[in-house]
Amino acid sequence: MSQTIRAPLTHAGIRVRNLPAMRAFYEQALGLIVTDAGRRPVSGQEFVFMTAEADKHHQFVLVSGRVDSSQVSTVFQLSFRLTSLAQLRLAQAQAREAGATRFVPISHGNAWSVYYDDPEGNTVEIYVDSPWYVPQPFGDPLDLSQSDDEILRQTETRCRQVQGFMPAEHWQAQVSARLI
Repeated sequence: MSQTIRAPLTHAGIRVRNLPAMRAFYEQALGLIVTDAGRRPVSGQEFVFMTAEADKHHQFVLVSGRVDSSQVSTVFQLSFRLTSLAQLRLAQAQAREAGATRFVPISHGNAWSVYYDDPEGNTVEIYVDSPWYVPQPFGDPLDLSQSDDEILRQTETRCRQVQGFMPAEHWQAQVSARLI
C-alpha cells in the first residue's frame, strides 16, 4: 500500500451498568450535553450520545449492558474520523492487511462507518461524516463497492424518510445554542 491513512481519535464509548446515573455524572462532571439517545431495536441496548462541541455529533457514548466479567472490556469502541469515502475504503484495506477481522460497514445517516476488531478483539470504528443528521442510533447496510455519488444519493434518500432529518449544519446550530 503506497499511502498510509492517518486517522485522529475522535470519540469513545463505554459500557455502563446504570445509564441514568452515568449520564448525570458526565453532564455534571464535564458539562457534556446529550445530543441523541435511543435503543437499538435488535439488541435492546440503550445509547446516550454526548458532546462538548457543536460540530461533533458525539465525543462520548454511554452504552447499556455492562457485565461483571474480566473477559469483557468496558470500552465499547474507539472511533477515528477520516475525510472522504475514498479514505474509508483505503483505511479498511489497510486494517485488513494489518490483521483486523469482523468488518461491518454501516451507514448511520450522519456518518458512514466501518467497524472491525483489532487483533485482541477491541472494536474500532473508522468513519466519515455525512452532510446530514438523523436521530441516533440509526444503521443501514453500507456497500463501499458503490460509487461515492451512489452512496450519497442512497443515504440522502433514506435519511429524508426519517423523522428528525435535517442538514448537518442546522443540527450543529441547534447544538451550538445549547452549549452556550
